[in-house]
This record gives sequence, C-alpha cells and structure tokens, in this order.
Amino acid sequence: MNIKDQLSKRIEAAAKRTAAELVIRNGNIVNVFTGSIMSGDIAIVDGRIAGIGEYREGLTVIDAAGKWIIPGLIDGHVHIESSMLTPRQFAKVVLQHGVTAVVTDPHEIANVMGIEGIQYMLDQSEGLPLDIYVNLPSCVPSTPFETSGAALEAGDLRPFYRHPKVLGLAEVMDFPALAAGSPGLINKLADAAEHQAHIDGHAAGISREQLNLYMAAGIRTDHEAINAEEARHRLELGMYLMIREGTVAKDLEALLPAVTPQNSRRCLFVTDDKLIDDLLEEGSVDYSIRLAISKGLDPITAVQMATLNAAECFGLRHQGAIAPGYKADLVILDDLESLSILQVYKEGVCVFQDGQLNETAFPKRISPSSVSLSPAANIRNGLLPLEKDALHLPLQSDFCNVIGIIPNSLVTLHLQEQVKRDQKQRFVTSAEQDQLKLAVIERHHRTGNTGLAIVKGFGFRRGAIVSSVAHDSHNIICAGISDEDMMTAIGHVVSMNGGLAVALDGQVLASLSLPIGGLLSEQSYNEVYMEMQSLYEALRMIGAPDTFNPFLTLSFLALPVIPELKLTDKGLFQFASNSHIPIEA
Repeated sequence: MNIKDQLSKRIEAAAKRTAAELVIRNGNIVNVFTGSIMSGDIAIVDGRIAGIGEYREGLTVIDAAGKWIIPGLIDGHVHIESSMLTPRQFAKVVLQHGVTAVVTDPHEIANVMGIEGIQYMLDQSEGLPLDIYVNLPSCVPSTPFETSGAALEAGDLRPFYRHPKVLGLAEVMDFPALAAGSPGLINKLADAAEHQAHIDGHAAGISREQLNLYMAAGIRTDHEAINAEEARHRLELGMYLMIREGTVAKDLEALLPAVTPQNSRRCLFVTDDKLIDDLLEEGSVDYSIRLAISKGLDPITAVQMATLNAAECFGLRHQGAIAPGYKADLVILDDLESLSILQVYKEGVCVFQDGQLNETAFPKRISPSSVSLSPAANIRNGLLPLEKDALHLPLQSDFCNVIGIIPNSLVTLHLQEQVKRDQKQRFVTSAEQDQLKLAVIERHHRTGNTGLAIVKGFGFRRGAIVSSVAHDSHNIICAGISDEDMMTAIGHVVSMNGGLAVALDGQVLASLSLPIGGLLSEQSYNEVYMEMQSLYEALRMIGAPDTFNPFLTLSFLALPVIPELKLTDKGLFQFASNSHIPIEA
C-alpha cells in the first residue's frame, strides 16, 4: 500500500467512517506531552494511531480498563554487541521489557570488521519488530594507542548516511583529536553536519570549559557524566543529558539530583553496555524508570524521559508518544510505578503478552551473513602463536604502577604499590595483596603485540579469566593468578574463534563461544544466558566476588579513553598524560 492509500485509510478510521483494525479501550493513557493522564479509546490502523477518543468499533477490541498505557520505550544509546547477542536475539530480550526502539552504535563490531561490521548489523536488523537505529562509529580505532581490526575514515562512513535507519555519527571519544582540529575527525563531523545528522559525544573526564569544544563541533549528547555537577554542566551548555545505567557503569543515582522539573525534558535514559543476564533479569531502560521512581522521580517524568525525550533528541518524529499519526508502539502496564508489563505492541502488533513472546512477529529467517567468516574476524588467522614465556613480566623495580578496579565503574584508579619479584626479577602475582597479572594480546594483524600490567581489585585467589571482548579494539584480554591458567584460558578462546572462559589448574571450567567477530554468539538468548550462568559458577569456584561483573569489568580495562590507568596491546596507558607509561613507578 502506498503512502496516499495509507493516509486515506487512516483518515477514514479517524473520522469513524470505517472501523479501526485495533481499538484499545478504557485505559489510563500517559500523555507525555502534557505530563498528565488521559482517558479514551486508541484506534489503530496499519500500525499507526488514527485517533484517541470514543472509538467503539474495531476489527479487534482490547479492554484495558484499570490498566496504564505508555508509549514504547526508547534506549537512546546502546552497544548491542555488549549483550553478546545478534540483533534478532537482542530484540527478543528487550521487547519483553517494553523497549520498541533503540539507538545503537556498532562501534564494537566496526573496530573488528570495519564497514563489514556496520553492514552486518544493519542487515541483521531488517524486518525485526524493534526499530534499531544506527549512529555510525566516529572513532575506529578509538585512539592511536592500541591496535584495532579496522580503521574507518570519513569516506568509509559517508555512503551509510543514505540508509533510512542511520541517524548520525556516534560517540566522538577522541577528544585530543577534536581539540587539535584533526582533519580526519573534522571530515567526519562535517559529513554529519552536511546530512543534518545527529552527533553523539563521549566526554569522559572532560571539564566544563572543554565541553565548549564539543558543542562548537555540533555534538549535542553525552552519556559519560558520572556526578550531578558534570550533569549540570552538560545541561547548562545545551546538551541532552544521557543518564546511563548499564552493567558496569551505574550512574543514575549519582546524576538524578541534577534532574529538575525545569530541565527534565533534556534528559533521557540509556544503557550503553548491558550483559544478557542483566537485560533478562533487570531489564533495559524500564529498569532505569523503576529505579528513578524509587529514588523519588515523578513516574510520568520518568516515562517521558524514556519515550518523548529520546524521540525528540534523535528526531524520531513519529515515535515516543501516544498520539494520532504516531506509530502504535504501546506498553500496557498493570501498575505505573512498578512498571509491571502486561503487553507490548509494536506498530499495532502484540509482540509480548503475559510473559510470552509472539514469535510470529519475527521474520522466519534472516539470511546468514558471510561477515563472521571475514579474515579480519578470524582470531586463529590474526593472532601469532604465543611463546611459552609471553606472559613473563620482568621488572626493574618492585614499586609499580597498578591498575585499581573500582567496582561497577568504567573508571580505574592509578595506584602505586610494592609488588613481589622472583629470582629472575619477574613479577609474581599475590592473592593476598590482590595483585593479579593482566595481559592484552593483539589478535587482528599478527603483530605479536602483548601488553602486560598489574591489576588490583578482581579479588579471585586462583585461576584466570579471559575474553575476546575488550573495548574498543577487542584484542584478547586476560587476568589471572598463574601464567599456566592464563595460557590455558587464552588458548581455549582462540580455539573457539572468540569468547569468554574461566580456567583453573590447567583446565577450562566454563566458556562461551562468540564466533561472530569474537563478540557475538550464534545461539539463542536463552542458550547464551545459561552458558553465562555456568561462567558465573566458575567465577565462584575461583573465588571471584559477586558485587560486580568480572567479565564486563575485564572488557573495559583495555579502553584508553576512560580514566585513569588502562592496558592496551602496546602497554600500560595513563589517561591524564594521554600516553603509555612504564609499569615501574
């Protein structure tokens, strides 16, 4: 049906000359425009809302008496790859939590596969009952201080702006390049401006004065504020404030005091990075709404932030509200404050009801992609074999710079501590001092680069953990007590062509295969969830604490654009000096 016919059909139903396809009656409708509750029947035709009022006739009629109806939720910034699920499986999880649209940055898979990775995510999102909008990765690689699988210039990104689901340019995280007016970055910003596209920021550790550079460059959003003062700085200068609540970065409680009735319309919720188990057990931005309400935020304001605010921020003109002409993306609740979800509608089709997904709403099959077979994603081809002494860490001094983990934070501490050395003046791990060895091994271009460092805060007393998910270049990262267990874990992940593993006494206790770029599983979300539970059991066996997620924490220890000490394949990196530093203090 063409647009003219769709408009005519909608108008006929709005005027009550023909019956709507679906009428939802008697519900308490949350009006995010006025911040009030209104009553009425919602008439739906061809996936759009035709009218709100007295619409008694419909081919299908749903009685929502005593229920609450809110717009479909929108996650304003998420890396789907962090769920370790394909877009199809990710959609099945978040739809259960009332999320009908996400804005994703395929930055992770692009760092591994380049434009193939971006195209893979766009292709795999087609036909799903979830709107997956894309902001193009702006910094691949994120910095010159690590080795990534790809490098994307403005010319590589430019053709993607023609895609209807591409909204703009994703988080600009290379602030030094921005401050210096780097021609490569300026070209990307100029292309986004020429296409009147959105530009996301990544202002971690940036002062109020430095935020001026972001705004001057046309960047209008940021998700890296970690306290109320930083949140106010962003709002004062005209940015949208993205309030992040993910698996590691949990900023909502710290940022909420900055939200007022006067500025709340410039605030939205994002998850950024959230693992499969947290998505299933806690939820997506629906969890952010519940948490914000529990901390005193008005429920309608909280819903507004997760719907209309996000839609307006990204120019989604037909989403984020329950109103005529808008997409019929609706969530029916049993209770507004607890956000207990009964039904979820995507463009007028019920995709989730009474705890069950409507599998018929999903395309039967998405054509398999050859991207996962790309040489850039094949770890076995991209990684040089490790020598038996590859993890030995010789030290000239026993007083060292140590990476200090802050539980549930992307930020680390720069510690300086006494460490133990053996007779050959090599670092010796210490469970008592919680000083473990950390290794980052380049896996894309056979460089043989292996970065080594000392990390404190993991808390496990034996064994090793490893991951091929290591933001943002996604080299192999491993932390452990013994070199033998680290080598066992690394070897297993390589044999799987990517994944996670826990090793102890030369044996692999549990693992999860991630063969798509070393980032994504080919399994269903339930299978991935069950294998993650096995990994958590293995973590308990080696004595890891359960107060934070060791795997997600591990994956961010290689991210040099976040303060303060990190490790790349090229060595120990200090955020403050924007340079690599010696391990010895």
